Amino acid sequence: MAKSSADDMDLRRACAAAIAAGGSKEDVVFSIRVAKGRGIFEKLGRLAKPRVLALTTKNSSKGQATKAFLRVLKYSSGAVLESAKLYKLKHLTKVEVISNDATGCTFILGFDNLRAQSVAPPQWTMRNIDDRNRLLLFILNMCKEILGRLPKVVGVDIVEMALWAKENTPTVTEQVDNHDGPTTAVMIQRDLKVTVEKDLVSQAEEEDMEALLGTYVMGIGEAEAFSERMKRELFALEATNVYALLESEPLIEEVLQGLESASACVDDMDEWLRIFNLKLRHMREDIASIESRNNKLEMQSVSNEALIEELDKLIERLRIPSEFAASLTGGSFEEARMLRNVEACEWLTGAIRSLEVPNLDPSYVQMRAVRERRAELDKLKNTFVRRASEFLRNYFSSLVDFMISDKTYFSQRGQLKRPDHADLRYKCRTYARLLQHLKSLDRNCLGPLRKAYCQSLNLLLRREAREFANELRASTKASRNPTVWLEGSTGSSQTGNSADTITVSEAYAKMLTIFIPLLVDESSFFAHFMCFEVPAFAPASGNRSRSAGNDANDDDLSLMDSDGNDVKSNNNATELGNLNEALQELLDGIQEDFYAVVDWAYKIDPLRCISMHGITERYLSGQKADAAGFVRKLLDDLESKISMQFSRFVDEACHQIERNERNVRQMGVLSYIPRFATLASRMEQYIQGQSRDLVDKAYTRLVSTMFATLEKIAQSDPKTADIVLLENYAAFQNSLYDLANVVPTLAKFYHQASEAYEQACTRHISSIIFLQFERLFQFAKKVDELAFTVTAEEIPFQLGLSKMDLRKVLKSSLTGVDKSINAMYRKLQKNLTSEELLPSLWDKCKKEFLDKYESFVQMVLRIYPNESVPSVEDMKALLTSL
Repeated sequence: MAKSSADDMDLRRACAAAIAAGGSKEDVVFSIRVAKGRGIFEKLGRLAKPRVLALTTKNSSKGQATKAFLRVLKYSSGAVLESAKLYKLKHLTKVEVISNDATGCTFILGFDNLRAQSVAPPQWTMRNIDDRNRLLLFILNMCKEILGRLPKVVGVDIVEMALWAKENTPTVTEQVDNHDGPTTAVMIQRDLKVTVEKDLVSQAEEEDMEALLGTYVMGIGEAEAFSERMKRELFALEATNVYALLESEPLIEEVLQGLESASACVDDMDEWLRIFNLKLRHMREDIASIESRNNKLEMQSVSNEALIEELDKLIERLRIPSEFAASLTGGSFEEARMLRNVEACEWLTGAIRSLEVPNLDPSYVQMRAVRERRAELDKLKNTFVRRASEFLRNYFSSLVDFMISDKTYFSQRGQLKRPDHADLRYKCRTYARLLQHLKSLDRNCLGPLRKAYCQSLNLLLRREAREFANELRASTKASRNPTVWLEGSTGSSQTGNSADTITVSEAYAKMLTIFIPLLVDESSFFAHFMCFEVPAFAPASGNRSRSAGNDANDDDLSLMDSDGNDVKSNNNATELGNLNEALQELLDGIQEDFYAVVDWAYKIDPLRCISMHGITERYLSGQKADAAGFVRKLLDDLESKISMQFSRFVDEACHQIERNERNVRQMGVLSYIPRFATLASRMEQYIQGQSRDLVDKAYTRLVSTMFATLEKIAQSDPKTADIVLLENYAAFQNSLYDLANVVPTLAKFYHQASEAYEQACTRHISSIIFLQFERLFQFAKKVDELAFTVTAEEIPFQLGLSKMDLRKVLKSSLTGVDKSINAMYRKLQKNLTSEELLPSLWDKCKKEFLDKYESFVQMVLRIYPNESVPSVEDMKALLTSL
């Protein structure tokens, strides 16, 4: 079994030194290496952090009780321990072993004095189960001895831990001198002095358990006497039950006599019921005979009355009122006479239906009078439908022409005008009932009427949208931002805040706020007004403005039958398709003005595409009704166009990045690295909870292009390739640190840049080391390669690898080693343009050199055991002194 870090006295002394450096006088009684398993680095895929846990005690000079602490120590950049956190053991309430860890080496220490309840308790991971048990048992012992209590233990059996302690407690032997001579005493080390009795039960509890077990054993010894007593009690209970049964015999006899008496009464009653049933059957036969004779007479009378009533109804159906005939053939369609026209339509619809099966008996359909009256009603219907259709087509055209000729309906210079169709709808609503009756009379007449209405209203809507969009753009003041975001030269406006162009997004939002509810309202009104059989729909109340003349209570457009009841329409897929085709004709062309606003906003500030995309998404998510298909299609097209414009901006930015590749030799941080951080910050400001996917895709394309261009620029000069890479990847991480913590996509590229930075550092440092100590490490490399085929004893006799060759290499490489090391530092400093990276790179360089030198020293000790070579400690001291 590998030696535990708890036995490492050097580690304990290092912990004591780190605690003393913090100004605290404490005794380190236990220390062990652990790994911390939580934090943002673990989410980013990094390894757990190495930590050291130390248990310390502090004796008060004032005679107070001893205090116990748990200290967390971490390694600094120079691999030196320093104090990180301090926990008081008196606040330890729970020790929990994580059940999700199959190894059982991860546990949590819960303290009741954490300041924030949202802070997770510290979680640690041990190397193996033995180290875990050793640490937890030491903590429990200190709590028991110093605090007089034990914390709650979850996820591990304390008995198994105690047994483990008993098996794994090492013992040491001491010689003790007394009067009779030296004797040998066995002592248990203080680190693991734990027993089952001490941790689980006290002496008093053990005595109580033994007394109870003794009583229980005594009862078992008297089993035969107890069995005899139970038998005697059983015989006594059986005798008592028999005696009780004998006493209840008179009662049973009395009950049987009562049952016999009741049975006799039931037999008598059954005989009486048979007699009454016979008499009732004779009476029913007499009554049925009388009713049969009366029913025949009543049937004859009812049939005569029904025949007279049916003939009266048929005569009434065949009569045409003169006032209705006049309205249907030559009446006016003015608003004052519309009530009479509607009444005539309702009568005509009802009269036609009354002459059809099943409203009319099939036997009457072929009667001559019925056929003649049906032909006359059809003639009236065709005449009225033709007159009403011609009037409505002319009426729609005249209404729209009147509104177009009046410029006050539209936006003018210096004044944005919200389109108001309340008066138009009020006038059209006058003829809504007429359209419903025209549909019931002749469904085919609605096609030309719908087409005429769409053509007329389309002119008005397009004019309103065009004038509104022109005035909206003219009245919006915004500074134009250049699209050159990532070039070497930057304009002053690129660093402006998002408020400079917020009016652009507000203008686009205003365009949608005004016209999307208007188009939805127009679609809804058109669907109801033109009698499409689709489900009723209305936009959200927050997205539409209502006037007094546009109240929902005034939209009395539901179809009614001749009795005044609403006719329920069915959701017909064909009808819905016809509605969407009509809406396409009604609203077609209006999208061009929306596109013009998008193009205008893109020219001012391409990044405003993000805000406009989010605004469009919100409106698109609010359109749920199938009857507003064109509005949803318009929003889809706007979203696609905005995405295409933003993609065009990203393409231009990528092209600007790729232009850096053509520049002659570049050193230091490339210009587009810090400018991308500014661009990303601006983009995040514009997202506002929307368009996350659009921006993430842009990040992916931009950063991928940046990294690819950086690699190409670095490869143009192999001598400085690693320097260019590490400086630019470091600058990328520094500029995007804050954003990477909140944006997952940037966090992924931050991690990628971190890995590339480490690789570039390793290559650059290795090249500098080999530049100064090439012969030393090449010699070690040849020995290692030859060790695969030749034994260690034969290597000193190989050509070029003799002891003399080794001495020459040592003399040439290590003579004046301080100058060589200083040369490494100057070489590292000379090529860097970012001075802030020098300290960390020099630390990495020293560590890499020591690792390689340590391997070289081990090789010399293994292959050339008698040769002297400066030790690793000497080299480390030399590096520290320089």
